Amino acid sequence: MNILYLLSLFYLFETGTIQRIPVTDFASFETRYLDQRNDTLYVLNFWASWCLPCREEFPDFERLHRTYQSEAVKVLLISLDEPGQIDSRLIPFLDKNQITAEVILLDDPDFNSWINKIETTWSGGIPATLIYNKANRVFLDRKTNFEELENIVKLKSIKP
Repeated sequence: MNILYLLSLFYLFETGTIQRIPVTDFASFETRYLDQRNDTLYVLNFWASWCLPCREEFPDFERLHRTYQSEAVKVLLISLDEPGQIDSRLIPFLDKNQITAEVILLDDPDFNSWINKIETTWSGGIPATLIYNKANRVFLDRKTNFEELENIVKLKSIKP
């Protein structure tokens, strides 16, 4: 076995986090995450590790995930970082912040073709959060916090 591989495994187990970041295009993302029609409340946060407001609100999404992980609430953190930055920037950021919520990297540079499919009023700025279930949806095109997110979750129905 390669010594570098063994050292990498040791590091990952030692830090307590093994982060594998799936990379997806928008078509796959749309099918898997936007076309859900069930009772689960989906909290989809669009962010990037280079975005200061995104980094500031990140602990609130992790807290929401940990608080409601046993309920029908799904927190998904959608990174818009460059795929080449997964090892150098994204994983170290997630490890440092002890993120256990699901993280994917959306790698589809034709933003103009998919931004309006998320929300027609979205300019494409981040952070941005889409919260929806089978009956309702709300879109926050700004920084949010745990209290606001929890209020939406507690309602179990979304009211913009």
